[in-house]
Parts: sequence; C-alpha cells; structure tokens
Amino acid sequence: MKQPAGRLLAVGDIHGCLKPLQQLMNQVAPKEEDQIVFLGDYIDRGPDSRGVIDYLLNFHDRWPQTVFLKGNHEAMLLDFVAGREQLLYLLNGGETTLFSYREEGRLQIPEAHLQFLHSLRLYFETDQYLFVHAGLRPEIPIENQSEEDLLWIREEFLSSAYRWGKTVVFGHTPMPKPHLTTDRIGLDTGAVYGYTLSCCDVERRKIWTVPAS
Repeated sequence: MKQPAGRLLAVGDIHGCLKPLQQLMNQVAPKEEDQIVFLGDYIDRGPDSRGVIDYLLNFHDRWPQTVFLKGNHEAMLLDFVAGREQLLYLLNGGETTLFSYREEGRLQIPEAHLQFLHSLRLYFETDQYLFVHAGLRPEIPIENQSEEDLLWIREEFLSSAYRWGKTVVFGHTPMPKPHLTTDRIGLDTGAVYGYTLSCCDVERRKIWTVPAS
C-alpha cells in the first residue's frame, strides 16, 4: 500500500482524556499530507469519553485519511448496547462512559457515535507497518487472527520473539514510556492512570507526549 508523502503517525490509548488529546494534537500539528492511526480505547475510565468521540469525529472531517482502530473498550460498549456482557463492561470502567451519554435519566448515544463505533477497523497495514490495538498471536498471519486476540492479547504477544515481517504498532498494555524496538512500537503510556498520552512518527521514531493532568 503506497504511503502519503507526509508523516505516518500513531496515537496510543486515550480513555476519555480529552484535554491531553487536544494538547497532544496541538504539539503534533497534523498536516494535510500526514496520516494518523488511532490505536483504539478512546473511551472508559477517563473524564470525557463522549467529548473524545466528538473530537475524533471532527478530526476525521478535517483529516479524512485518518484511520481509527477498534479497542477492546469500544467492543465492550457495543456489546453493552446490544445487551451482552454488560457486567464485564461495568467492571472495566464503562460506567464513566455511560454517565457521559446519560440524558434525562436515559442512555442516549448519538447515531453518529454509534456509526463511528461500528466503523472501527481491527487492523491497518502498510508496506512496513502493522497497526493493531493489542497485538498478535505468534505464527498466525494477520488475516487469520481472531478479533479477541487483536483486541485483548497481552503476554503471548509481548513475550514472543516471533516477527511478522513488519513493525507492529500497538497499544492496550500500559507502559511507563513508549516501547521502541526494531520490530515493535508500543504506545499506551497510561494517560488515564495519570501518566502520559503519546504519539509517534513511526518512520522517524519521533515521540510526542503530554502529561495526563
């Protein structure tokens, strides 16, 4: 897949942290020729999940080449709305998101937000990079990976020395700072836990971070 002439950028887990997201994008200053991949987990636990989705929708209007991946938290919200695994969602920080969508005592998620959630991609790849939310199960081609692994996997991916032939860019597992190796870039730097929100120019390995507070 041919890349745009600009930067190829990836943003880690946001989890309702709208102000750090705004500050981070002000630092990164996207240009028309850039492509940005958001790695999922836009909602839950943080103070303004609804505001984050509004921001991302407006961001896409301005930068239509942006890619949005599905995180396990978006999957849990969709399950909750469909009446499935509702306790699991509440146990994983979903209550703050539901509160942000409560109007007149009822849960009211705008149709545009639901369409956004349903449109999220499980992965995105270029000639040299493979973007996923959580990671990959070793020795399985990307097209055969299960949705559960793409959204939830941790130890089996993190501890594996297997290489997929491309640099894997991922979030999901909080780390004190961006994880940069030859074949992996991890960008969940724990914004919702009071640490930082991170963006990476994956080709140049340039990092921007903003504190969560």
